[in-house]
Amino acid sequence: MNTKSTFRTPAGRFLRHLVLVGFGLVMIYPLLWMISSSFKPEDEIFTDKSLIPKNVTLENYVHGWTALPNSFATFFINSGIIVAGAIVGNLFACSLAAFAFARLKFPLRKLWFSIMLGMLMLPHHVILIPQYILFSKLGWVNTFLPLIVPKFLATDAFFIFLMVQFIRTLPRELDEAARIDGCGFFGTFFRVILPLARPALATTAIFTFIWTYNDFLTPLIYLSSPEKATVPLALRSFMDAESGSSFGPLFAMSVVALAPIFGFFIAAQKYLVRGVATTGLK
Repeated sequence: MNTKSTFRTPAGRFLRHLVLVGFGLVMIYPLLWMISSSFKPEDEIFTDKSLIPKNVTLENYVHGWTALPNSFATFFINSGIIVAGAIVGNLFACSLAAFAFARLKFPLRKLWFSIMLGMLMLPHHVILIPQYILFSKLGWVNTFLPLIVPKFLATDAFFIFLMVQFIRTLPRELDEAARIDGCGFFGTFFRVILPLARPALATTAIFTFIWTYNDFLTPLIYLSSPEKATVPLALRSFMDAESGSSFGPLFAMSVVALAPIFGFFIAAQKYLVRGVATTGLK
């Protein structure tokens, strides 16, 4: 019996989709449970096992928004500043570095490219202490600078590699035509390469947004003032081992915190798929 031909029949396709839907529900169940729990009174969160709340309330959202010393809007603003700086820094620095590796010829280019790729395999914890000492001596601790400035120095090797692979797929005849028209290296980059690299730039922006917005460890290390906390740090403040934990407001604010991620991903989904697909064409 041919397994492939079996799955191509209507019954086989139905069974396949049924299995996929089942796995999808298993994966999404924790999210559905959190959303449901955010609308339940706190004393019913762990006693009411159903996904549909019996007593719907918005108290968790109202209380969670103002439960901490600062309004939750402050944490969204802090995260927005850091995310915006990280996106601009990665787009600017990583695209320039990728253009140099993909198009320019300079001494030891292959060696530096290999070192850059080696950074992908280097755990972040290895350089965590030296970085903290450096930023401490610069007086940048408890500011947004350690979270933004390194992005302008092309420190994310993954995005450099992503853009290098994309730029290499572009015909070199475009560079030669630009030079004939009088463009130098920067003119070729800004007028020819950058407009054609929009899918790779969009992919970089999307991943930078998601990873920076969800980052917990780095803000935890460098930001000590509550008014400078980001959204993940604010959510952690609802969990207190000494005075107890507020699960209702925690779930409510977690749902609110997920809204920018879902909105940004849905709005830029086609650019993400196009960027990943075109980057792997070669």
